[in-house]
Amino acid sequence: MLGSWGASPKPVTSQRKTQVTSQTFPWRGFPTRYQACGATGPAVVCIHGFGASSDHWRKNLPILGQTCQVYALDLIGFGGSAKPKPSEELDYTFETWGQQVVDFCQTVVGRPAVLVGNSIGAVVALQAAVVAPDWVKGVGLLNCSLRLLHQRRRASLPWYRRWGAPLLQNLLGYHPLGHQFFRQVAQPQVITRILRQAYGDPATVTQELVEAIYRPAVDPGAADVFLAFVRYDSGPLPEDLLPKVTCPVWIAWGTADPWEPLNMGQQLAEYPAVQDFRPLEGVGHCPQDEAPDQVNALLLTWLQAVDQDNQNGGHNSYQQV
Repeated sequence: MLGSWGASPKPVTSQRKTQVTSQTFPWRGFPTRYQACGATGPAVVCIHGFGASSDHWRKNLPILGQTCQVYALDLIGFGGSAKPKPSEELDYTFETWGQQVVDFCQTVVGRPAVLVGNSIGAVVALQAAVVAPDWVKGVGLLNCSLRLLHQRRRASLPWYRRWGAPLLQNLLGYHPLGHQFFRQVAQPQVITRILRQAYGDPATVTQELVEAIYRPAVDPGAADVFLAFVRYDSGPLPEDLLPKVTCPVWIAWGTADPWEPLNMGQQLAEYPAVQDFRPLEGVGHCPQDEAPDQVNALLLTWLQAVDQDNQNGGHNSYQQV
């Protein structure tokens, strides 16, 4: 369903900002970081993308916290959360992260929440909604990762990417080469260049943003987490999860995203659970940071829809039959 909530929302601005606090949640014996804002209203949990952290929601938490109880967590392996060695202690998969989000909702939030994810965080949100439908009231997807390097996607790629991607993934599995590659990528100037490619407006890539991504990249274990995910080409695709979701789903997509094609994203709107697909003109891969006023307004509109749906008793009425 495209644009089913009418005209584009007006930007949300406010002189009053609610205080954001940073806290720690122990998960499976590992410390994980999260940020919280607001004390009343619906519960919202924000989930970052690959290589990012809860800091990527710094422009959203103070606004949403005025009317919501909103959280943003660092997935295990990223941000201020622990980065245990892959495989030996846990696998960095969507099943792992989805369970982390479910446990967070049950232990910290204490009630069902709306999940909002960007990039791979959107897939994590869908995974959590499938695993624990009673704990997820709705899912907002911002430029959902389409997982173009997934083994089931390769047939649709150009021949040079179809064969080149698996070769690179295998090469990065060689420890010295993989760590050297990570050291080259995890540099402020390289991060800046990548972000300017990903954002529709390069001027919105600030030193604060670069520092927020660079800082966790120097933590012990960060390279192993990075390489484990780069080589991860299995697990669920969005279209595997959407037919199983039993709550409403909303999608917003920056049209200038160079990594996740808009035309492929629009195909996700065909699933019955999806209530709205909203293109964000000229915006890149991370709308919550590049265009926070638009995203905040959309999220507040979607949250109103959740309340209306719950009043009508329709929480479990979206599953594809």
